[in-house]
Amino acid sequence: MYITHIAAEMAPIAKVGGLGDVILGLSREQKNLGHQVAIILPKYDGIDTDNIKDFTVFKNNILIDYQGQSHTLTIWKGLVEGVTVYFIDSNDSRQFFHRGCFYGCEDDNERFLYFSKASLEFISQANLPTDIIHIHDWQTAAISFLLPALFKSLDVKTVFTIHNMEYQGNCGTWNLDALGLDGNYYLDKERLQDHTYSDSINLLKGAIIYANTITTVSPTYAKEVLTPYGGKGLDTTLKKYAFKFFGILNGIDTVYWNPETDPYLPTKFSSREIPLHTNDKIIFDNKGYIKRFLRKKSSLEEIHAPIVGCVTRLVPQKGIELIKQAIVRTLEKKGQFVLLGSSPIISIQEEFQQLKDYYRNNPNVCFFLSHNEPLAHLIYAGSDMFVIPSIFEPCGLTQMIALRYGSIPIVRNTGGLSDTIFDFDYSGLPLEQTNGFSFDYPDETGLNSALDRALDYWFKEPKTWRKLALQGMHCDFSWKCSAKKYIELYQKMNST
Repeated sequence: MYITHIAAEMAPIAKVGGLGDVILGLSREQKNLGHQVAIILPKYDGIDTDNIKDFTVFKNNILIDYQGQSHTLTIWKGLVEGVTVYFIDSNDSRQFFHRGCFYGCEDDNERFLYFSKASLEFISQANLPTDIIHIHDWQTAAISFLLPALFKSLDVKTVFTIHNMEYQGNCGTWNLDALGLDGNYYLDKERLQDHTYSDSINLLKGAIIYANTITTVSPTYAKEVLTPYGGKGLDTTLKKYAFKFFGILNGIDTVYWNPETDPYLPTKFSSREIPLHTNDKIIFDNKGYIKRFLRKKSSLEEIHAPIVGCVTRLVPQKGIELIKQAIVRTLEKKGQFVLLGSSPIISIQEEFQQLKDYYRNNPNVCFFLSHNEPLAHLIYAGSDMFVIPSIFEPCGLTQMIALRYGSIPIVRNTGGLSDTIFDFDYSGLPLEQTNGFSFDYPDETGLNSALDRALDYWFKEPKTWRKLALQGMHCDFSWKCSAKKYIELYQKMNST
């Protein structure tokens, strides 16, 4: 099959969050399954071109009409981790993708509506072979209704994946007019009219209605978004189109996230050739070496204590108050805590800077308040446990990565966290099928309960702890299974 992913980001060249990892991992695995896969991205000025091979201009004569004016697009092409990627370079005077950032501009809705139409113009005018267009989140949602309205000659089906219901893409009717559509036509409750602001267009809603198939990133999140709380106002629309709505669990890129080959680690380790219940000394000796390295990097005291790691975006979704409570509780229980995270919300960033200042002289806690990819790898590998107290979590990748690196997750039961982490004490599963600790209610009592149990096992039952860590390392959350499910979905769509 010819599969084209269209998205706003991609690891490692233009990554903001988990979406970037998904685009890389899913597309690469689909390519490995024998399909022809391409990705279309904006050509941001901040793209990491060092990680693009054979980067060159592919087409410079693609025409686009925007706001009633015609101009040409330049299309660049390159290989990223073996996958073909096309980059849309706007020659419009607005310079939509030359802003020094990927997201966060006041005109983001205009930028990505433009990108959506430009991507379809490229596919159409360059005759890019495409059976399935797979679009992701609100930034490319417009493709679902642009296709039947303006690109009827393209015989393709669309899959729309919701990575996070919280971000829906609101704009005005004039934004659709600029694309050559009749914005007022779509300002209808059965089309794109927003559920709260009646004079506003909701792009995410449009994709739910017009895409051939809708998916989200875990089976549990697929159930949660059908409720008023989880659906963020779109639960009624999703229920109406539930016949084409599926939950498929994300995977992780096990080539990039691999402690056996990870270039960011001072030494390597792997459970690949070590069966359960055998001598695991090499693994934990090497993890111990990395743990000492992490302590030195973090200026933590060298003592007999577990390190609790946390790598996250500091936004309300991630449980800001619970992260702060996890720090307090870890220190009370004689553990150590390392946080790597930053916030796009100025008040939250300032709040954690104040916490960093407060704990400045504490030898058992360390804050890193900016993105640092090598350090993230070091924390995954050097920590003993990993706290993820999300208020909601569509899928989550950090818990899967932590398991692969032998760090036991402590999570709240929500979304994809519920689908991947099975509590050692209370899941009801055989012990050999468990891999972490969880809690139900997003409050201090729930968090303390799960964190206390984890810390107690580390201090009092080290053999049990090592067995649980090794079980986690044997969990397979690669993209193989999920990519096959998407291919089956594509094939079913094309046969109808």
